[in-house]
Amino acid sequence: MNKVLLDDALRVLKKTSRTFYIPITFLNKDLKHAVAVAYLAMRAIDEIEDHESISNEDKHKYLTATATLLKAEEFDGAAYTEVISPIASILPEVSVRLADWLTLCPNDARPRVAAATAEMAEGMAKWALRNWNVETREDLDDYTYYVAGLVGVMLSDLWEWNAGIKTDRTLAIGYGRGLQAVNILRNQEEDMAERGVSFVPTGWTRDDLFAYADENLAKADLYMKD
Repeated sequence: MNKVLLDDALRVLKKTSRTFYIPITFLNKDLKHAVAVAYLAMRAIDEIEDHESISNEDKHKYLTATATLLKAEEFDGAAYTEVISPIASILPEVSVRLADWLTLCPNDARPRVAAATAEMAEGMAKWALRNWNVETREDLDDYTYYVAGLVGVMLSDLWEWNAGIKTDRTLAIGYGRGLQAVNILRNQEEDMAERGVSFVPTGWTRDDLFAYADENLAKADLYMKD
C-alpha cells in the first residue's frame, strides 16, 4: 500500500465530503480503503456530470468513455487521462486522479467498485443527454437509482465481500433514493434558477415529493435494521 497516495486519498476525501469522511475512517482497514475509493470514484464522475462549463453532449461523451474504461479488466489510467484531456484543467483533483484512487482499492473489491461506478457513469451520461428532464415517477426512480441507489447496491456488495453480511438490495436502493429525494427538495428552486432543470415529475406538488422521500426513507430504516 502506497502510504503517500493513501494519505492523499484521505485528504481529498475529507476535502470533498467531511460528512462521509468521518464514518469511513471508522471502518476496518480493507473496508475503509474500498469504501473510500468507491466514494472518490463516484465523486469523480459526479463532478463531470455537474460541471456547469461542460455541455450535456460532452458530458455524455466523457462519462460514456469513462464507463468503458471502468468495465475493462484493468483500468487504463493513461487512456483516462487522454479522454479527459480537453477538460482536465477545469476538473477538480478528485476527478483528474481517478486512476490513482482505484489503485488503492483491495484487488478483490476493485471489480465491484469499478462495475458500480461504470453503471453510474452510463446512467449519468443518459440523463445528461435528456437534460435531466424528469416527467414521470418512473423517470424519477430511474434517475435516483443511477445517482444514489447504486451507492446502496455497491455498499451492500462490499458488506458481503468483507464481512459476509447479506442485505436487501431493494431496501438499499430505496435508501439512496430517499436521500436523493431530500437533495432534490432542498435544491428545487436553485436547480431551476441556475440550471433550468427540474427533477420533479410533471404534475407533482412539493407534498408529492415529500411523500416519495418518506416512502423511500422508510426503506432506509428497514435497511439499517437489516
